[in-house]
Amino acid sequence: MSGAAPRRAYLRARAPFAAYRWLQAGVYRGTSPVMTPSAAYGLLLNLAGVESRAALDTPVTQTRPGLPALRLAVGAVQPAGLSSLYQQLHGYPVGNSSKALQERARGAKYHIAPVRRELLVDLDVVIAVEGDPALLDAVGAGLSGAAPRAYGLPFAGDNNLLFDELRLSDAPTPARWYARLAAGGRAAGSARLTVHIDRADSGRTQAPLFAPVDPPAAEPPAEAWVQLPAA
Repeated sequence: MSGAAPRRAYLRARAPFAAYRWLQAGVYRGTSPVMTPSAAYGLLLNLAGVESRAALDTPVTQTRPGLPALRLAVGAVQPAGLSSLYQQLHGYPVGNSSKALQERARGAKYHIAPVRRELLVDLDVVIAVEGDPALLDAVGAGLSGAAPRAYGLPFAGDNNLLFDELRLSDAPTPARWYARLAAGGRAAGSARLTVHIDRADSGRTQAPLFAPVDPPAAEPPAEAWVQLPAA
């Protein structure tokens, strides 16, 4: 990137359905109430054509080192609704568990169970981002189709859920910004939002407590800004 003074821009993102899930197991899978900072960072890199994945020949895909540094904040223009659906989830058994089922399935998927998954309805968020102007120019080029895509379509937290609108602007949009709470702090609507996910070691995943700030404001407060990639 250019190394020039940081520039601020705002990405408006709207989707009829979205899901931002933390690492979890069991028959009920929840979603964060808003796009998480880690997901917002991944979306910006995707649009900019920056490959964020490390080696693909490992059991779990990690992020590669040396990714562009930026600051971002996430705000809800309108609170998303919450719904849920049932799905058949294919799990990966450990050791010899379900061996009898494997034999009876004759090569088909056999370790399947119904799960209930939460969905956000009518996601409408804005991402305030500060970073290298060259990176933000690359985001704009990716949105306009002027730059080749690195991989896949940008999706709203799940590769079955796509955006209706992604629009980059220099003008702010009033939103209820999600601000990090101080240790021991409490606020209505608080939730843990991931700023870093480590798929190889879940104990290294970072998910501080955030809460939406009232009233809506055009600019995020200082507590809403997150430095990424997280240390």
